[in-house]
Amino acid sequence: MDTGEPGQFRRPTPQEVAAAAGRGLVDVIGPGLRVLFCGFNPGLYSAAVGEHFARRGSRFWPALHRSGFTDRELHPWERGELLRQGLGITSLSNRATARADELTSAELVAGVAALAVKAERYRPRWVAILGVTAYRIAFVRPGAGLGPQPDRLGPARVWVLPNPSGLNAHFPLPALTAEFAALRQET
Repeated sequence: MDTGEPGQFRRPTPQEVAAAAGRGLVDVIGPGLRVLFCGFNPGLYSAAVGEHFARRGSRFWPALHRSGFTDRELHPWERGELLRQGLGITSLSNRATARADELTSAELVAGVAALAVKAERYRPRWVAILGVTAYRIAFVRPGAGLGPQPDRLGPARVWVLPNPSGLNAHFPLPALTAEFAALRQET
């Protein structure tokens, strides 16, 4: 939802959010990233405004900053600054849904193949999967935990972080930040 002002968007109406079902987002990606963060899929709000992790309460941006990845808390529309800091964002599935459990296992597994192509093309050092459940399903590793994984995507190593959704009550912001910081220390 472009307001006409660079770098900002207006709050979408409930009808605009509902109409975003199935829409995708453009990857924030470029060559040689330190980390390519990979979520499950865009939420409806994010798809409605056209930006990753756009909901006001998203914990992705605070965790990114507090863990030391960025020198300040970025806004969802600051794609260029994110890339300048060697970071990018993509998704396993680019189909916006109200809830991640609306995705099929087949969609997540297929997302790994597409992610591998991106990793081979753009060559990030790390691909960070945002959500252990998504990783377990997509990579067919039911017992996997957080942290570095044995998988590689092209030249990139794989790390699993907690899902930054506010619905993930197991990880309050300080715990989420600590997990992000562990990855940052490896980059």
